[in-house]
Amino acid sequence: MPSREAAIARVQAEFDSGAFRDRLADLIAYPSTAQDPAHIPDCHRYLEDGIQPWLARLGFESSIHPNPVEGCGPILIASRIEDPSRPTALLYGHGDTVRGLDDQWSDGLKPWTLTEKDDLWYGRGTADNKGQHIINLAALEAVLAERGGKLGANVKLVLEMSEELGSKGLREFVASKADELAADALIASDGPRVEPALPTIAAGSRGSFMFDLVVKLRQGGVHSGHWGGLTTDPAILLSHAIASIADKNGRIAVRDWLPGETVPTNIRAALEGCPVGGGEGAATIDEGWGEPGLTSAEKIYGWASFIVLAMISGRPESPVNAVAPEARAACQIRYTGDSNPEKFVAALRAHLDANGFQKVAIEQAGIRMPASRTAPDNPWVLWTKASMEKSLNTRVQVTPNASGGLPGDVFVDLLGTPLVWVPHSYNGCKQHGPDEHVIPSLMREGLTAFAGIWWDLGEAGTPKR
Repeated sequence: MPSREAAIARVQAEFDSGAFRDRLADLIAYPSTAQDPAHIPDCHRYLEDGIQPWLARLGFESSIHPNPVEGCGPILIASRIEDPSRPTALLYGHGDTVRGLDDQWSDGLKPWTLTEKDDLWYGRGTADNKGQHIINLAALEAVLAERGGKLGANVKLVLEMSEELGSKGLREFVASKADELAADALIASDGPRVEPALPTIAAGSRGSFMFDLVVKLRQGGVHSGHWGGLTTDPAILLSHAIASIADKNGRIAVRDWLPGETVPTNIRAALEGCPVGGGEGAATIDEGWGEPGLTSAEKIYGWASFIVLAMISGRPESPVNAVAPEARAACQIRYTGDSNPEKFVAALRAHLDANGFQKVAIEQAGIRMPASRTAPDNPWVLWTKASMEKSLNTRVQVTPNASGGLPGDVFVDLLGTPLVWVPHSYNGCKQHGPDEHVIPSLMREGLTAFAGIWWDLGEAGTPKR
């Protein structure tokens, strides 16, 4: 008789045989970076040659559509409907990647070749996001094989190729296909676990709000000997403006950016005992940085952060003896779903003016990726948590949102689906940089967890519609 245990054993055997690794290597070989227009054809090939034939073997009907935004990568949708009265899960993933950065990888490593080294698998997209969405499809394949081609539930899929461009066009596309994509819950994978050893569910994601701070005082530089000490230095003025926004320990002074005076009670309860760890080689956690009185988990899952992404004044690579004419800083706010980004610019302008920085302009301000959040005690979140804990025989941590950005807002707003993100990576994976990699044991755990999820979706006891 088919069984849950046998389905899990199937997918574990596929991993242990090397078949899963070979499939991932084939998909990593597509240089499908949406950030380089020359590679948009590779984004098409990833869907047409790498994914669509596999979906057909799994019983999906799929189609590939142009992006509503010109110059962005295509979007694939697929559906596998057995019984409309049974639950429908919506999968999401993205096959596009950031640039390869070929010349920056360590010796022996290449972005478009899967390489095993020091018990890690290296390659662009291993973590973000090829490795993650094919885990979910491979687990589904194992369950279908164990059940003789039947799941007992329905599955739909959205696979986009412009996530690394801010998911341009995704909202317009999903709005146009809302009836076709209707589902009970989004259960998908992206981002990192709270720490490598702890399976995680994130019920949303933090948003990303971008803006530039600019001080422009004159048309050109003036002699530093004749004018230094007499005319305003834009870099000094800008530095003081930034220092007024956050103190030397990173505490944000613009309080209207925050969800309140402290982390909301229900979010604090969800994060109680939640660890944060990036694994070997990750950045350090500086306990004194950020909002005082918050745990590390509360700081990145329940609070806002202010980051200066880049600053420039003059020509650092070739300085001259001149007071520079202008200074500029590219800034970012990572914010939670209980903050109001519509207030961010006005709050910042009022803050700068109140502190004497009228000459500091705010330019190019806006949301790059909106925040989203499902209640941590949503029935689909709790159902997935129970399924994973049964399969993995360990505790699963639920966070109210991931620390980074994901396009979950599109599915919440347009389809009304709760968000259940189950990440298969970790903070130290170096995604977006050279030497991106995954931990194979985490991928095996992900396959195990999703085999259990797919099996349970076809059983009684799923959340009611």
